[in-house]
Amino acid sequence: MLFLLIAESSRLSAQNSFKGLEGFFSTPKNYVVQHTAQVLKMDGNLDESDWQKANWTSNFVDIEGGKKPLPTYQTQVKMLWNDSTLFIAAKLQEPQLWATQTHHDDIIYKDNDFEVFIDPANNTHQYFEIEVNQFNKIFDLFMPKPYRNGGDALISWDAEGLESGVKLDGTLNNPKDEDKGWTVEMAIPLKALRIGFPFHVPKEGTLWRINFSRVEWDTKISNGKNEKLKNAAGKDLPEHNWVWSPQGVINMHYPERWGYLQFSRKSDAVFTMPLLELQKQYLWLIYYRQKQYQQKNGKYAATLAELNLERGVKIGERESLLQMDASAKQFTATIMAEGSAAISINDEGLIETIKPKP
Repeated sequence: MLFLLIAESSRLSAQNSFKGLEGFFSTPKNYVVQHTAQVLKMDGNLDESDWQKANWTSNFVDIEGGKKPLPTYQTQVKMLWNDSTLFIAAKLQEPQLWATQTHHDDIIYKDNDFEVFIDPANNTHQYFEIEVNQFNKIFDLFMPKPYRNGGDALISWDAEGLESGVKLDGTLNNPKDEDKGWTVEMAIPLKALRIGFPFHVPKEGTLWRINFSRVEWDTKISNGKNEKLKNAAGKDLPEHNWVWSPQGVINMHYPERWGYLQFSRKSDAVFTMPLLELQKQYLWLIYYRQKQYQQKNGKYAATLAELNLERGVKIGERESLLQMDASAKQFTATIMAEGSAAISINDEGLIETIKPKP
């Protein structure tokens, strides 16, 4: 009975620790991407047999998840890979096809677009964004770290060797008829998704973080074209943001909220959540609580107790230990379970694996 009371107390304590932040800790979606040896033509047709066998994701939802209604139009993605390339296909239901951005690295999200976000290192830093519109024009950029941590977009970065194709099921910029939608197909060279690091072919079970977003503007037909709806002040109404794995906040630049991409050569591979990823939830709990504390007090908390967090946490049947070193302006937190590598997070949200000293 005493053991049950202690276990229940620990469970309730863990629940209380996350109270008010539940939207940031919903389980991200996952996708096991299958290896292909087939030559895939980037034309938006998806005729190849391996594309036909690949699974579609679930339909996109609002970026905030269950807080908002389901999107008006359906969007789904499927993926494949080979030793040099990640292939992505998306189908987007759309009754009015229109686009205005006609040059590479135009601000593509001014149109209805499809966006890809990729973090190969799964550390929330050094990640990539690729956007495409119905003209098949690309806006690609590199982020050294998220905007929230002082990062700035490197728009001069291009995904070297990227191939893309768009197929329209309807007529572009012709509001007189009703369209059905559009299909996107991309071949992203894996080598392009590195900055200053050697490239390694993903191994069986390698995990990346990835998410997809669809920007959708409310429009009306006026003067023979689709025009964005405006508010009383004459400004465009906010766009809709529909995503594969919900962020819990209207911001795609929270890479820790992206879905999991698991590479496999096995047709029967099943996604399994590693202990390391479950441990990271407690590091992010410290991160979010520290940011709240700093906003309120003008400095970071010096101890876990000031954040109402305990040092010991139980994940499944494994006990883990939290530690934090902090000053008024910086902090680093670590978590470690016996027999597992320690991982850390700092005040910029950088996740690192701590290698044991020889």
